[in-house]
Amino acid sequence: MKSFVFLFVGTFFGIVMYKSEAASWFRIYEMFRFQSIHMYGLMGSALLIGILLVQFIKSTKMRDAQGNVIAIPNKEKSIKRYLIGGIVFGLGWALAGACPGPMYVLAGTGYLPMLVVILGAVIGTWIYGLVAKKKLPT
Repeated sequence: MKSFVFLFVGTFFGIVMYKSEAASWFRIYEMFRFQSIHMYGLMGSALLIGILLVQFIKSTKMRDAQGNVIAIPNKEKSIKRYLIGGIVFGLGWALAGACPGPMYVLAGTGYLPMLVVILGAVIGTWIYGLVAKKKLPT
């Protein structure tokens, strides 16, 4: 039953991403050329909702399905790690034409070359898992 809930939520997320044109290469291109506010509005509203929900979870000491208090640890503050990570993420986004969420949406809509991008993302994540055990920039 739990798998069906995840499948439903993922399908709903994909439909919302597709209908809002967040998976549109054209919209992403417009954003990077500062020609439209569409994607900035989408991401800004998602960021605002995320901040509000995290603060709500922290302030109310909300519990998960098993009854455990949800603990969200504070992030380490470091300019170097976020700068390097942001550059790598941005380059991947620019080369692929999509960030992780829209990659799956585009593959689901039949744009099969996106499967190569998803494979590259999985391999990159696997490599990061190997390298993360070593000292990375902090």
